[in-house]
Amino acid sequence: MVKHIVTFRLTGTDEERARVAAAFRDALLALPAQIDVLQSMEVGINENPAESWDVVLTAVVPTLADVAVYANHPAHVAAAALLAGHKGDRACVDYEF
Repeated sequence: MVKHIVTFRLTGTDEERARVAAAFRDALLALPAQIDVLQSMEVGINENPAESWDVVLTAVVPTLADVAVYANHPAHVAAAALLAGHKGDRACVDYEF
C-alpha cells in the first residue's frame, strides 16, 4: 500500500481560501466512490492560525503506479481544477507502508 500525502498553501483572502479549501475537500472526499484504486481519502483544513498551510490530504492506493492512475482520473482532475487561481505552494510525499 502507498500513502500519498499532499499539502497546499492557498492564495487569496481568508474568505476565498476558506471557500476554496472547503469545496476542494468536499470534491476530494467524493473520490473513493469514483476511482477504483483509491482505497481511502482523508482531507483536513488547517485550523491553526499560527501555521501557513491550508489543506492536507492523505490518499491510500495499492501501488505507487496507482498514484498516477488516481492523479490522472477525470474526477481528480476536476477536483484539482477547483484550486485554479488559488494554488500557491504544494508539497507531496508518497511512501509504501
